[in-house]
Amino acid sequence: MTPTDAPAIGDPAPPTDAGVVAKLSTLDRFLAVWILVAMAGGLGLGRAIPGLDNALATMEIGGISLPIALGLLIMMYPVLAKVRYDKLDAVTGDRRLMASSLAINWIFGPAVMFALAWIFLPDLPEYRTGLIIVGLARCIAMVIIWNDLACGDREAAAVLVALNSVFQVVMFGVLGWFYLDLLPGWLGLGDGEHLDISIGKIALNVGIFLGLPLIAGFLTRHLGERRLGRARYETSFLPRIGPWALYGLLFTIVLLFALQGDTITNEPLDVARIALPLLIYFATMWFGTFALGKAIGLPYDRTATLAFTAAGNNFELAIAVAIGTFGVTSGQALSGVVGPLIEVPVLVALVYVSLAWRKRFAADALTTTASPRAGGG
Repeated sequence: MTPTDAPAIGDPAPPTDAGVVAKLSTLDRFLAVWILVAMAGGLGLGRAIPGLDNALATMEIGGISLPIALGLLIMMYPVLAKVRYDKLDAVTGDRRLMASSLAINWIFGPAVMFALAWIFLPDLPEYRTGLIIVGLARCIAMVIIWNDLACGDREAAAVLVALNSVFQVVMFGVLGWFYLDLLPGWLGLGDGEHLDISIGKIALNVGIFLGLPLIAGFLTRHLGERRLGRARYETSFLPRIGPWALYGLLFTIVLLFALQGDTITNEPLDVARIALPLLIYFATMWFGTFALGKAIGLPYDRTATLAFTAAGNNFELAIAVAIGTFGVTSGQALSGVVGPLIEVPVLVALVYVSLAWRKRFAADALTTTASPRAGGG
């Protein structure tokens, strides 16, 4: 199921998997293939066109890449236009979801990345620091589309992403000081690194990559429903803009890999060493969080949302901080770039895993409903 036909809160029961697959467009049905093609195309462009990475890198304001910002805005706007904003109270009232998300994203996630970075890269301090920065940058952008592809709860995703954004502005610098400067000294691991990043720069990043598409999505939903009515808005207007989320995703992936194609292909062994802890990190965060959601009794859609918001990272912020603090050719910057190189295919694969487990949730729900205890007997 794709963003075009994933159900929102209050929708009737979703169609069978066979019925959904039969209705998918070519773009939707072969999304994993297009993503791999986009990654390969970006790497190829970065290698084939001399100076392309430098040309793209110059198109930025305040450390924000304008081409990547455009791609992310195109990607996020259709999904946020689908959110039923009048249903957000049902999400904020779910204390299990909110508390779990905060604990996983701001306590467990950074600690896991810190541990993996030191375990796998004890002799490579630049790459290690870059990985820790990736772990501190919690996802506020691309997670929206992974969640939608996996038929997660759109309203819950909007709330959790907004919550991450607030904490990102407040906590990123504090946690950077703790994990890069203070904790290594406490544990006798040597001298720490100083992370020079202002709250204003983080707020700008959050405002561009979440604030703009969120405002646009909210206004589109509000004005669209007023003019067309909810039923016509969702059945006529949303299907027209839905595919643009995937176009934006593919455009962003091409740009990301074109920017660093030369670096990635020239240092394959270094990339491999950075990739291993990242693979373990994404798998640990996603599977662990998915198991937690099921254990505390969350329904499938909110469990999927919780898992993807825990596993994803704000690669744009991580790359911007690494480049701004340590330089564009630094090992820290390379770690930031390898982040989406690993995250994109892994989370695409986890979308399919999530949809497969969705059937298990449905079977468990039917079993519970059929149980005599469920009826109060």
